[in-house]
Amino acid sequence: MATDFTFSISTTRFDEDYSPSAGSRITTNFANLARGEGRRENLRGALAMIDARVNDLAGHPGGDRYTVELDIVSVDLHVDAAGHGAGVPLIEMLDVHIVDTVTGERTHGITGNNFSSYVRDYDFSVVLPAHNANTAEFGAPSDFGVLHGLLFQHFVQSEAYREAFAQPPVICISVSTSKTYRRIGERHPVLGVEYEQSEYSMTDRYFAKMGLDVRYFMPHGAVAPLAFYFQGDLLADYSDLALIGTIGTMEAFQKIYRPEIYNAVVPAGDVYRPTLDNAEFTTTGIAYDREERSRLAVTQGKYAEEHFMTPYRDLLDEWATSRVG
Repeated sequence: MATDFTFSISTTRFDEDYSPSAGSRITTNFANLARGEGRRENLRGALAMIDARVNDLAGHPGGDRYTVELDIVSVDLHVDAAGHGAGVPLIEMLDVHIVDTVTGERTHGITGNNFSSYVRDYDFSVVLPAHNANTAEFGAPSDFGVLHGLLFQHFVQSEAYREAFAQPPVICISVSTSKTYRRIGERHPVLGVEYEQSEYSMTDRYFAKMGLDVRYFMPHGAVAPLAFYFQGDLLADYSDLALIGTIGTMEAFQKIYRPEIYNAVVPAGDVYRPTLDNAEFTTTGIAYDREERSRLAVTQGKYAEEHFMTPYRDLLDEWATSRVG
């Protein structure tokens, strides 16, 4: 096809003064924390949790040698290959820097982390429920996630991404509550002990269409494994400090909004089935409205349908066909 998609990137510092912009995705974890009367206390508490965990993993428990700086990366898609005109909001994720307060050295960590996407909200909140309406067995359309995966891979390969970031993104999220994980022999000095499962979850398969492999690790001092989605070699491509920045950041978010799993009293054993029905956990004291997040995911999915999927459907189908073919 004669026209291809291009991307533009903007960043917003995520700190205790952060306030979601009018164009920010409303379902992101950082936007949820930054609303309400206690927004500043929420943000300050989350950032303190991140710094504490980073120092712990870096060998300075209880110390303050390292501090983390986070930027929200917002990605707009332009249907005009020349990049003219307003873009369509597509993706938001976090970019991490780790600052050594003793030497002043500032290390660029990993991009990705808390990944969110308008098209993903559309797929899971609009397409999937519609497909499963009035059906006895839960399933997904045969092309579920294909367009999203192609758009993501096109973005990572784009000039805009390569100019901004030296390495591919790593997305770190919770393990699935629908699967059982078993500990295996692999142990990494930062990532910790590795788990595996016999069957991929729907999220694993969805991320695979984005060109991402998955491995599950439980870092030292954690109580549950995290899912890491990546390209290349997770263990060799990123420095220990970069991995520490991602673990510290994403463990904090998981403890806040999934404390039943990531702030559980009893840590995961050799065989582990995560559940939100666990009653033995501690809370972080940081306010997070999980019910609101679920409602807003549907709102965001319908927004994507109205402002992106429907008006550009023919163009998107043509573009996707050209990429697959």
